[in-house]
Amino acid sequence: MAKAVLSKELEALYTASAKEPAIVDVPRMNYLMIDGKGDPNTSASFQTAMQTLFGVSYAAKFAVKKRAPSQDYRVMPPEGLWWTDDKSRFDALHKERWKWTLMIMQPDVVTPELIDEIAARMREAGKAGALDRMRLEAFEEGLSVQVLHVGPYAGEGATIARMHEFARANGYEPRGRHHEIYLGDPRRSAPEKLRTILRQPVAKRT
Repeated sequence: MAKAVLSKELEALYTASAKEPAIVDVPRMNYLMIDGKGDPNTSASFQTAMQTLFGVSYAAKFAVKKRAPSQDYRVMPPEGLWWTDDKSRFDALHKERWKWTLMIMQPDVVTPELIDEIAARMREAGKAGALDRMRLEAFEEGLSVQVLHVGPYAGEGATIARMHEFARANGYEPRGRHHEIYLGDPRRSAPEKLRTILRQPVAKRT
């Protein structure tokens, strides 16, 4: 799968407007995933998970490029699913209650066998990180509403509310877990310039 093909196929899912939410249909795709819990701003587990996902994703890309240059692709941005066991207690004041799944989408050319090879080499090099918690898994969200949030993560509340209002105004109800796609790097961008796609799976209201 060439870089251009991968980018074009996923363009509608990995771009969004900050002005108006949109309904998208998210197909079944493969992701490297790591589960965790706690405040992402203070959790060492969160940082280790992110480093591990990036390390394995880039190793897979370079392995594919070496074996079959025509199948080269670009590493996709990190994503996160967020929730609490009690939905009424999901708020920014109690991030220690949050649960999350960090993930990076992988093209079909990245197989479980390739991931196992990479993980084995990383362990031998003393870079186990969060490999014991990592998995390659298919995930399908289906019908969803998404919008681009520009600004700090702490300011997402109003954008999320607008996204949910759009869904209900168009005959949908939220379902599933809140989803974020991180197009900006908080280590390199000012908070007010961060770009994050916010996505919420929805179901048609009956």
